[in-house]
Amino acid sequence: MAFFRKTTAPAARTAVQATPATTATTATTATTATATFDAPTAALDDISGDYTIDASHSRLGFSARHAMVTTVRGQFSEWSGTAHVDTANPAASSVRLSIATASIDTGSADRDGHLVSADFFDAVENPEITFVSTDVSRDGSDWTITGDLSIKGVARPVTLEFESTGSAKDPFGNLRIGFEGGTTINRKDWGLIWNAALETGGVLVSEKIKLDFDVSAIRDA
Repeated sequence: MAFFRKTTAPAARTAVQATPATTATTATTATTATATFDAPTAALDDISGDYTIDASHSRLGFSARHAMVTTVRGQFSEWSGTAHVDTANPAASSVRLSIATASIDTGSADRDGHLVSADFFDAVENPEITFVSTDVSRDGSDWTITGDLSIKGVARPVTLEFESTGSAKDPFGNLRIGFEGGTTINRKDWGLIWNAALETGGVLVSEKIKLDFDVSAIRDA
């Protein structure tokens, strides 16, 4: 079927006056089209304490360019983490993450199988990816976390920029805090060097990988 084809002009139609019902429908449609997320909760005065990250309500995501023309996105489905938050002395704060390498999920079993092979993460020999913070600073609702990211036995420093998305008591009495942020890394710095050249120039997989995180954590009792 052609997407563009010549058509004849339709016969003139008599204008139809809008009725209250059609006007209401139009208004509802317009409202739906412009709907956005609810505003984040206001931060509580003091969120200091020890936290366990709620992985079921969080996301560790990444994206890479494929064939230099499109973006492939993925995430890790099995991971855990803890954090210590000190609002009065942010430098005393800390974060630790442990990620199951084999839990990588890009929506393609074939691609995921390649990623966990020796060409990339070599998950059999390197079943865990870790992050341990070494420095934390704060500027209002913005937090900067620097730490060692370890992949395939190689530990290199990375800096993550996070923004607080709110804090609140949930219906179960838990104090929750939320953050979102990320960074960009070069995968070759961790020995993830596999690639394939394209006939038109360039490579199949970008060296730069964007990391993006949405984190919800519960303060320990």
